Amino acid sequence: MVPDERFMAMALTLARRGLGNVYPNPAVGCVVIRDGVVVGRGWTVAGGRPHAEIVALQNAGNRAIGATVYVTLEPCCHDGVTGPCTSALINAGVSRVVIGVQDPDYRVSGKGISSLEAAGIEVKYGVLQQQAEALNAGFFYSKVLHRPLITAKLATTLDGKISFDEGCDRWITNDLTRKWVHKQRAMYDAILVGSNTVVADDPMLDCRLPGLEKHSPIRVVVDRSGKLLAHHKIVCTAGTIPTYIVTDNDPQCVFENVKYIKVDGGTEFLENMVRALTAQLGITRLFVEGGGILITELLKKKLIDRFIWTRANKISGSKGLNSITDIDAQFGQCCKFVKTDTLSFFDDTVDLFDVKYTQLGSNL
Repeated sequence: MVPDERFMAMALTLARRGLGNVYPNPAVGCVVIRDGVVVGRGWTVAGGRPHAEIVALQNAGNRAIGATVYVTLEPCCHDGVTGPCTSALINAGVSRVVIGVQDPDYRVSGKGISSLEAAGIEVKYGVLQQQAEALNAGFFYSKVLHRPLITAKLATTLDGKISFDEGCDRWITNDLTRKWVHKQRAMYDAILVGSNTVVADDPMLDCRLPGLEKHSPIRVVVDRSGKLLAHHKIVCTAGTIPTYIVTDNDPQCVFENVKYIKVDGGTEFLENMVRALTAQLGITRLFVEGGGILITELLKKKLIDRFIWTRANKISGSKGLNSITDIDAQFGQCCKFVKTDTLSFFDDTVDLFDVKYTQLGSNL
């Protein structure tokens, strides 16, 4: 790996620390290199400010003079809560800036690069671009598609069931797999379930890993028919973890500390919902944990971008609930799951997929 790629990989590793904590801003990483040595590093602080470049430059101090800065996303050049990162880089006296990917935000989008070049700073961009785009896919989606990146997770038996028996609340996957899922929760802005899942499982939908409890994502429940009740855990704990109910009707009862998002219903309900989560809450990364009906409907609307399939080395049999329902063969032909990785936790297997949608009959 050449030096530029090696140091950009380091910046990408730092950037991942911000996932789930910086929305609606992107998770950015930055390292300052002088004479081949790291003299400063930083990543976007929780809440989105200060930016990674500012943190790294403060860490470097005077050692930034004449240094090369590696940053995963094009530095901002507009005034906001803080000054432009381009101005900070120019004032710090850096000689070279290496960028992972251009910012899709119309306020930046190439202007940051132009500002640096106009100040006499050498700029190189597109280093590990694919990795940089994948890391901040949620931010890109929010700016281009006006909705979050949506990842669905299903835990099933070998025969594709999400329970051993209707009404049975036994865990399907093992403890280590569930801990891994909790780590994923901490890297998303919000977690989404349907009201049937709340009624059946009464989940907390939080992150219970030591040290990550404060990184529990916003909880969102689709409840169009008023199924949630005051005793459900996510209702009782709404004062601790922000909780929203999405509906297309006026709520039948209003719970303390629970907030409501009303969107237009009909055939575009799900599209309206995910756009509202970005427009009203700034959500860029959405983690869907069920149930099977909600995930099926999101798939049919071509709204799921990534898919996590955790499965145990067990068989449920005919009494278990199906994980995916009501998808016909025609749709199955235009919904492709491209495997990107496989993990193993003892007897459990976790497959990671990118979901690709094509027109029926297309070979693309």
